[in-house]
Amino acid sequence: MAATGHVDGGGGAVLRAFVDERLRHGAEAAGRAAVVLTSAATTVLVPFLVTLFVGLAVAQKLWDLEAGPILALGTTLSAAVSTALWASRRGAAWTRGQLARWFGVKLEAAYSPRVPLEQDARGYWWTGYSYHRGHTVARFAQFAHWAVRDRETRSDVRWLLVGPLAAGALLGVPMALPFGGLMFVLTIGIDPRTYGALASDNPLSYLISLFLGAAFLLAGLVLLPYGLRAYADVACRMLGRGEGRPSHAQLTRRVAELTVTRADAVDAQASELRRIERDLHDGAQARLVAIGMTLGTIEHLMESDQEAARQLLSEARQASARALQELRDLVRGIHPPVLAERGLADAVRELALSSALPTEVTVSLPSRPEASLETAVYFSVSELLANASKHSGAGQVWVDILFRAGRLRVSVTDDGDGGASFEGGSGLRGIERRLGTFDGVLSLSSPLGGPTTITMELPCALSSPRISTFSAKG
Repeated sequence: MAATGHVDGGGGAVLRAFVDERLRHGAEAAGRAAVVLTSAATTVLVPFLVTLFVGLAVAQKLWDLEAGPILALGTTLSAAVSTALWASRRGAAWTRGQLARWFGVKLEAAYSPRVPLEQDARGYWWTGYSYHRGHTVARFAQFAHWAVRDRETRSDVRWLLVGPLAAGALLGVPMALPFGGLMFVLTIGIDPRTYGALASDNPLSYLISLFLGAAFLLAGLVLLPYGLRAYADVACRMLGRGEGRPSHAQLTRRVAELTVTRADAVDAQASELRRIERDLHDGAQARLVAIGMTLGTIEHLMESDQEAARQLLSEARQASARALQELRDLVRGIHPPVLAERGLADAVRELALSSALPTEVTVSLPSRPEASLETAVYFSVSELLANASKHSGAGQVWVDILFRAGRLRVSVTDDGDGGASFEGGSGLRGIERRLGTFDGVLSLSSPLGGPTTITMELPCALSSPRISTFSAKG
């Protein structure tokens, strides 16, 4: 019996905890639902009252004029449209804010900009698509054209129409249940001549009223969280984020990011071409021209001074070797052979072996990324290792290459003095732009005193079989 009582007591505690939690969530949802219903009623009443007030005021002043009814109607319609647009934007912004605070759903609005009006030499105003004589007419025409074509504005207007209906259907009915239940409870014991059987002297009537009131109250508190969640889902769909579909703001931001990264890629390619041209002109090309002139001199000296000709031949052979080495270095700077043949892991290990600082490389890369991404990461690591050896005052560098869940993560850490930043010509901005072409991100942690950790993370799809994945020191 003691064990049974213990079990029953434990089950009762669990049940009480469950009921308390449901009541707490229901009460919280009831408060939020009351706020939503009040806001929905306000967004409907404000445009209506403003339009009614403006219409009555204008009609009173203009009705006796010959064109008074037409002017009054036009002014009233303009006031109705303007107020509705204002209320729709305010209501949509408020709803987005509540969704972010209550559910953590961030819906950003990206309204298309309106071009400024331009006046030509004739005095006409250009709206971007038509000319108008009057400035006020041009502003109104441009605003109307923009409001019809702007996607976010259309979403806001739709929400102005749908939002109150959704609030009334999904939240109004559940809110009426606890309100009705509360009325049942409060009317117990009131004068029977007013409230009839609900307040009779029969104790059973009191119990029935109390039971019905509690049932309605509990039903409303249980249903309100679900109604609030359904309302939030409708708001998300109407204000730009459908199921699995990016919002207009997200698409706009993505287009802007792609525009910037495309421009950076074009600039980087043009800069690389200029570097190659400069290196060829100042290096191998100059040496080859010098070799040609030396060979011409040798041709004239073959009969008269063979000893001098042999000395010049030796110099020409050395110059050709240096030119060949410069061409190899140039090719390695464009695309290192070890990167093309062995992949990113071994190419970074080669960088570590030639680095001025002791560098340890750890790789967990089951297979090779695409060639362009390998090249971008390779040169980024190369630049970071050069920066560490020149500016960090470090004695050791660690490079970690890791692939997990479709993302390539490369970290370069040194035990130097720290204090690195994206400013001051550190080259990190250039690396960030280079990675941005592949939707990659660059993060920096460099407190004063060190250590400095620079992490590159890029979305990546692996393809060819792996070559090697062991750790190495260089």
